[in-house]
Amino acid sequence: MKTSSAKAKGRKLQNLLVKKLIDMLGIDPEDVESRPMGSQGEDIIISKNARKDFPFSPECKNQEKINIWDSFAQAEANTPPNVEPLLVFTRNRKPVYAMLELDTLLILLAEFNESKKESGTTNVGFPYLP
Repeated sequence: MKTSSAKAKGRKLQNLLVKKLIDMLGIDPEDVESRPMGSQGEDIIISKNARKDFPFSPECKNQEKINIWDSFAQAEANTPPNVEPLLVFTRNRKPVYAMLELDTLLILLAEFNESKKESGTTNVGFPYLP
């Protein structure tokens, strides 16, 4: 695969993540943008204001073969203080997945379950899943 094609695939995933942050989390489009390909640092530029709703530092990989450990290490290396690293990855014609530390996932689920209890919601699962 040519370098330009590989970068286009990566940019497509970054743009998808930005769109989902805007559409699903209600983040202001001016608070989140895809970083140009080949730039150092986080793949998605997230404002301080948007970090309140998305406290993650995503590393996006759109590759057929991915070294998950090296990719997550890259996410960790690019993560600013007090933000959680997040690996977002996919390959052709497959769903997009996200990898984060188990403790982070469990904390998020505990907070989600607590908010359901406080609101009296009894439905199972996340309301925004298909």
